[in-house]
Amino acid sequence: MAEPIYYTTPIYYVNAEPHLGHTYTTVVADTLVRWWRQRGRDALFLTGTDEHGDKIAQVAAKAGETPKAYADRISASFRSTWDAIGLRYGWFERTTDPGHVAFVQQVLARIHAKGEIYFGSYTGLYCTGCERFYQERELVDGKCPDHKTAPVEIAEENYFFRMSAYQDRLIALFEREPERIQPDGYRREVLALLREPIGDLCISRPKSRLAWGIDLPFDDRYVTYVWFDALLTYVSGLQAHGLNRPELWQHAHHLIAKDIVKPHAIFWPAMLMAAELPLYRALHVHGYWQMNADKMSKSLGNVVRPLEMQARYGMDAFRYYLLREMAFGQDAEFSETALVTRLNADLANGLGNLASRVLAMQQRYFQGAVQPRAPEGDDVALHEAFVLARRELEQHVPQMAFHRGLEAVWRALDHANKYVTDTAPFTLAKDPAMRPRVGAILHELCEVLRTTAQLTAPFLPETATRLVRLLGLDDAVLAELDRPWGTAFAPGHRTAPPEALFPRVEPPA
Repeated sequence: MAEPIYYTTPIYYVNAEPHLGHTYTTVVADTLVRWWRQRGRDALFLTGTDEHGDKIAQVAAKAGETPKAYADRISASFRSTWDAIGLRYGWFERTTDPGHVAFVQQVLARIHAKGEIYFGSYTGLYCTGCERFYQERELVDGKCPDHKTAPVEIAEENYFFRMSAYQDRLIALFEREPERIQPDGYRREVLALLREPIGDLCISRPKSRLAWGIDLPFDDRYVTYVWFDALLTYVSGLQAHGLNRPELWQHAHHLIAKDIVKPHAIFWPAMLMAAELPLYRALHVHGYWQMNADKMSKSLGNVVRPLEMQARYGMDAFRYYLLREMAFGQDAEFSETALVTRLNADLANGLGNLASRVLAMQQRYFQGAVQPRAPEGDDVALHEAFVLARRELEQHVPQMAFHRGLEAVWRALDHANKYVTDTAPFTLAKDPAMRPRVGAILHELCEVLRTTAQLTAPFLPETATRLVRLLGLDDAVLAELDRPWGTAFAPGHRTAPPEALFPRVEPPA
């Protein structure tokens, strides 16, 4: 039996509502879960919201709300957005959930009892936006590289986790098991950080400065540092649903953007080692979405909102653009003009036009009734194009190379569109003697559409479902990846009249 697989998105910070960065990571998780389930594997994914810390207290005060009321409102916005755009998360967890609070305190107590947490004083450069201390060498022109603001020097007494005691074990882990951090360039960055002294991690904030957080179980004058709180959601979320199964947690794959590599690659595994919990399987790191070569983020105000994109272009078109445009691990430039170009060229002209032509000819010449097959040379080559597309897709998607997998499918669709032009069923149909050949060509093209629906189902779930229904097939066919070509349509099977899967869109003004 295939091992299960457990994906997580970051536990999103509720200092603003969902934007493109959150959406991309969550769409990737959704796509991977659909992909593995289609192949019969037990696949799950967890998302949620990170609701404690300085920044939330400040934003809530600015909004005239209590931190809890503010967190309730923004967390609900995340959940309702993911529901509205059709993302199939397994669980949505909040760091204010009582079960999570109890788990954090349990882990802190365990690590403290081992002597791995101590009390001390500290002076450092603190960025409220990142909720962490920076070392001078990490700043750019004296400013936080993400928020472009100067950190504030803070001196106070706090509790510290002996993270430095795990430094050598972390180095050995990432050298011995390079697959733990992907792509490899990020692993090398982490190893470079680990070859410098990492120090110990300040894991508390005094209530005199910040009251909004989880109380330390061994000193209620302090609350827990937000990262020590949020990261534990990946495990507490499983416990909350009675799924604290070692075989599931050990197959955890974290999907994150590159700005939170350090907490996930250094803080988190050290915490797991100290708590004597199993390590995650892999950390998958993607780049930034940029606009005009600047990082896209809520703090900089240049955001793209998923519900607006869905309303304007449809969610499948938006998903396609995100998965096709970004090479996972690298930065990508977001452009609404480029999205419209992809939609019109690939989806409307490539897939949508092919489906419309095939289904229209099927109606016009045969009232929707599929005719017998009689494969010829061009037909065999058409089938082989989709066999190759499937092979490439199976190779690229587990490597997170979604753009390459989709390129492979669209090469096969280009072949299919050329096949229509070359075989010219619309011309052959003028000769009654050629009607059997026309029927055979359309049968092959129905197989193209059926196979395309199956191959694209994890990426374009709404479109795949619409397409199989237009073909007169049950939704269950989407999981029948190994169904032999030519066996989906018995002679006489009826297809529906065409519908526009992707109407063309005018470029934005």
